[in-house]
Amino acid sequence: MKDTPISYEVVRRHIEASKIRNIGKATIREIKRLINGIETETGEKFIRMEMGVPGLPATEIGVQAEIEALQKGVAAIYPDIEGTPVLKNEAARFVKLFLDIDVEPANCVPTVGSMQGGFAAFLTFSKIHREKDTTLFIDPGFPVHHQQHKVLGQKFETFDVYEYRGEKLRAKLISYFEKGNIHSVLYSNPNNPSWICFTDHELQIIGELANQYNVIIIEDLAYFAMDFRKDYSVPGQPPFQPTVAKYTDNYVMLISSSKAFSYAGQRIGMMIVSNKLFNTRSADLLQFYSTDIVGRALIYGTVYALSAGTAHSTQYALAAMLKAANDGTFNFVEAVREYGEKAKIMKAMFLANGFDIVYDQDEGVPIADGFYFTFAYPGFDGEALLEELLYYGISAIALSITGSERKEGIRACVSLVKRDQFPALEERLKKFNENHANAK
Repeated sequence: MKDTPISYEVVRRHIEASKIRNIGKATIREIKRLINGIETETGEKFIRMEMGVPGLPATEIGVQAEIEALQKGVAAIYPDIEGTPVLKNEAARFVKLFLDIDVEPANCVPTVGSMQGGFAAFLTFSKIHREKDTTLFIDPGFPVHHQQHKVLGQKFETFDVYEYRGEKLRAKLISYFEKGNIHSVLYSNPNNPSWICFTDHELQIIGELANQYNVIIIEDLAYFAMDFRKDYSVPGQPPFQPTVAKYTDNYVMLISSSKAFSYAGQRIGMMIVSNKLFNTRSADLLQFYSTDIVGRALIYGTVYALSAGTAHSTQYALAAMLKAANDGTFNFVEAVREYGEKAKIMKAMFLANGFDIVYDQDEGVPIADGFYFTFAYPGFDGEALLEELLYYGISAIALSITGSERKEGIRACVSLVKRDQFPALEERLKKFNENHANAK
C-alpha cells in the first residue's frame, strides 16, 4: 500500500539504509534511531510507542534533594559502596509500608538503575552453587535481560507464561526446577511488555517452589504499584503491592525510580535482598570472592567491580522521594495514574479499528490499563505488522524479541504519546484498517 500517512518512499529508503535485516527483530534503540531519521526528513511526528521511558516530569522532591546534596559537596566524595544510611533506612521503611515485608536496612543496596541490580544478581547467583548455572525467565520480559546473559556467556531458559496462568504455573515451574540447574528466576510484576500481573495465588506457587527447590526469585518491580485496579498508594495500609516475599525468603526485589518516580535519567534503583538470602553461606563463592556470604559477595564483590557504587547525589534524591512517600506527604501512585488513563483511551482506539489485545487477562480478570499494552491485527505476524505500521507513523516493538510466543503481537508503550496526538493516532489507525480490512 503506497497510500499511507508517511511517505512510502521515504520510509522504504530509511529501512534499507538502516541495514537492519528484519525490522521486527530490531532492538528498541535501533527502532528509535530509524524513526528519528524518518521524522527528521519528513517533518511528520510519529506516534512513538517503542521506548519504555517515562513521559512525565521528574518528581520535584527528588530534584530539589539532589540539588541540595550537590551544593553540600557530595559530588567530590565517593559514596559508600553499600549505600548512604539515609537511603537504606528509607528503603527498608518503604518495603515495610508498601509491601508489608520486613527487611534490614543493611540489605537495601542502591544500584545504577534496576538493570545493574539484575546484572549483579545474575553474576553472583550463578556462582553460589556450582551445579546451578542457569537462570529461568518467566517471559515475556525485558529483552535486555536476555542480552545481559548473552554478554556474560551465561545460560538461561525461558517460557511464555500466557498458557500457564494459575495452577498450571506449578507444573511448568517444576519441569524446570527438577533438573537441578536453575539458580534463579526473573519476572516483572506488573509485566513488561504484556502488563499482566501475577495474582497472589500465582506468587504463592512461585514462592513455595522456590523454597522446595532452593531457587532464588528475582522480582522486578520496575512498575511499582502501577496496577491501577487497586490503590496501593497509602503507606502502612492494605492493599499492599503483591510480592513473592510473602511466600519465600529466597528473594531479591528490584525497585526502580525510573517509572514510579519519573527519575529515569539519574539511573538509580534499589536491590532489596531478603534477610535470609543476604546471610546465606556457600563455600562455592570462595572460588570467585573473598567471602562465602551471599550479601557480602553481592555488594563488595560484584557491585563494587561493576561501578564502585551508585552516584552520590542521586541517592539523596531517592531517599527524599521514598521518605515523602513513607510519610504520606507524596502520593507517587496518583502522580503516574495518567499512564493508565491514556492506555484505556488508546486501547479503545485500536479495538475500534480492527486490532485485538494479545495479553488480555489475569486468571480470567481483564488486565489493568497501564504503562504498556499488546496488540495484533488479523493476517499479520508481529514483525510484519511492526514494519507495516511505520508507513502509518506508528512505532512500537515486536513481542518476538521479548521471549513471547505470541508471534502475532506488538508491544505499545503509552508514556511518550501526548493526548493532543490522539486524533492523529485515531486517524492513522482508521487508515490502516481501511487499507488492510480485505486482508483479514
